[in-house]
Amino acid sequence: MTERTLIVLRHAKSAWDTGEPDHLRPLAARGLRDGLAVGRVLARYDLDVVLCSTATRARMTWLRAEKGGARCPDVRHDGGLYGADPDDVIRLVRGLPDSARTALLIGHEPTLAEFVLDVAQPSEVTERIAEKFPTAGVAVLRFGGGWEEVASGDTWVETFEVPRGHYGTDDD
Repeated sequence: MTERTLIVLRHAKSAWDTGEPDHLRPLAARGLRDGLAVGRVLARYDLDVVLCSTATRARMTWLRAEKGGARCPDVRHDGGLYGADPDDVIRLVRGLPDSARTALLIGHEPTLAEFVLDVAQPSEVTERIAEKFPTAGVAVLRFGGGWEEVASGDTWVETFEVPRGHYGTDDD
């Protein structure tokens, strides 16, 4: 049985005062900093595929994560992640290539927390996620089998962390 890792990332903090439609809102200054911190966390993983919402703040989160050290040869932007419900996310995950062992999903709330709670075994970590899945939150899920089995109940949350950047970090 092949072990799979699914990393679920909520986009970093977005700006609200831009006058842009929701889908086009960029990251706030804090989001830019936190995106770099997320990249340092993601650099620990050998990512095979990234499935990212087409929303500007999600795309920018991935770009900042790359600047922070995250790497992936296969980055896919999927409009279905914007406005998705947990069942939509399950369908997208089930469509990941069988060759991928580690995938990153970048999306939005409340969908991501609901998705994790639907597929993961209850634990202290899932209780934290149920309380709040903050911006730049990173949940690492593990399970055995193929991507098509992600909702089988054999998934567990290995870690959940919320990386934060610091003032003075490169915001270019």
